Parts: sequence; C-alpha cells; structure tokens
Amino acid sequence: MDHSHHPGSELPFWKRKTGIALIMLAVIGVFYVAREHFGHISQALPYLILLLCPLMHMFGHNHGGHSHRSETDTPKDDNRK
Repeated sequence: MDHSHHPGSELPFWKRKTGIALIMLAVIGVFYVAREHFGHISQALPYLILLLCPLMHMFGHNHGGHSHRSETDTPKDDNRK
C-alpha cells in the first residue's frame, strides 16, 4: 500500500471533522455570549454600522457608483449619446 503524501490530497482544516466540530462549538459559544450580553451589544450597534463603510472600503467592497473602467474600456458599438 502506498501511504506517501500526495500534494492536494489533504482537506483544509475547516472541512475536516475536527474543524467542523470546533466551528460549531465557536458558533454556539458566540450565540450564548451574544444572548447574555444583548443589552450591551444593542447599545454598540449604531457604532458598528458606522464602521461598516470604512471596513468595506478597506476590504474592496464597491458601492456600485464607483467605476474603475477607463474611457478606452467602453464598448465600441455603444450608441448612447
């Protein structure tokens, strides 16, 4: 039997049984902590929402109004005037 290590044959951590179990435990833990401290969390929600826009810009979110295309990238058969 060949037990040599083949590149790409190993699953990522989050797809293994231990990874799935740890992720489930973390989600359950976060749920109970959030449930117990909802009063504190709800007071911070307006500030967390205000932080979303800069964080989305830092991680590359595009609001839709910003276009990174130049004038030369437009299609040649565009009939708009």
